Amino acid sequence: MKIKKIVLRKMEMALKVSFETSFAAMKTKKFIVVEIHSKDHIGYGECSALAAPWYSEETTDTAWTNIEKFLIPILFSNQDISCPEKIQDDFKWIRRNKMAKAAIDCALWDLYAKENNISLAKALGGTRSEIETGVSLGIQKNPDELLYMVDRYINEGYRRIKVKIKPGKDMQYLSAVRKEFGDITLMADANSAYSLTDMDLFKQIDDLNLLMIEQPLANDDIIDHAKLQKALRTKICLDESIESVEDARKAIELGSMKTINIKIARVGGLTEAKKIHDLCQENNIPVWCGGMLDTGIGRAHNIAIASLPNYKFPGDVPASNRYYANDFMSAPVTINKKAMIKVPLEIGIGIEPVQTLLDSFTFEKKEFLW
Repeated sequence: MKIKKIVLRKMEMALKVSFETSFAAMKTKKFIVVEIHSKDHIGYGECSALAAPWYSEETTDTAWTNIEKFLIPILFSNQDISCPEKIQDDFKWIRRNKMAKAAIDCALWDLYAKENNISLAKALGGTRSEIETGVSLGIQKNPDELLYMVDRYINEGYRRIKVKIKPGKDMQYLSAVRKEFGDITLMADANSAYSLTDMDLFKQIDDLNLLMIEQPLANDDIIDHAKLQKALRTKICLDESIESVEDARKAIELGSMKTINIKIARVGGLTEAKKIHDLCQENNIPVWCGGMLDTGIGRAHNIAIASLPNYKFPGDVPASNRYYANDFMSAPVTINKKAMIKVPLEIGIGIEPVQTLLDSFTFEKKEFLW
């Protein structure tokens, strides 16, 4: 792959409704789109860093700076990139900044697949023609509002419901859903809102027969999670704690969880996501695909990686109309009555941005020529 030009876009889209987690409530999503141009194709990547450092230390602005001042010069120093994995060694001296790296890595994978005339899923080693998706529900004002939302999305076809929780909005909310909807596939996501002092609460939640509890303890912890997992029947899923294949290896050895949510943005891109998938497969640890309120480009990368064989649980890869009234891609992602999404067969990510729509959501743009 010989790069001719790179384009960076700062973009913003309004969410259909405010999305609340244990750390923030968001009404809009600011993000970055990376375009890597070769002679004949464009590879697209999305940087999911948020407007403020709620989820990780990165923000939209810091990611832009790192991409512009460090990552792009590294790319331009390579005369020809044979495959996306090769660039990872050149990025190693830049500490962390996973989401900035992920945007470049994903764009390179899309470009690589297009240059080789294959789908991104095939380039990654995907084996599925469709993936199952679930829905992630932000924290609601009261249990009745949550029940309304769950009913709505079950009627739309979603079969796995993820409920965000935080202290004071946890057991009562989850119990209400279980009582109202019986044995639906239900899980909770705490986004690091609790500690081991909440063991009595976890014991109560353990009786609700959840699919899993996602990241209940500190965002950088694998020690206390191991203690908690030993005390519970319910699977613990690690999210924020796993940022690399090395993190995954250590957590597996400690018994810190029984599944991992692999977010492409969090781990630095498709290259690292695939490594974590492969390690977990070797150790009989099922994984699933998480999301970051992704728009069309990020969603397309999630669909491709979720086609790998060890993605065993429904992911947070919703239909295009879940979070946004309008997307900017050439075709919407839809789910069927069994909550399945088709994996594109076309080259690369399978869909392209509509230029006029892409421009309409862009509030800053910069081009870098070889």
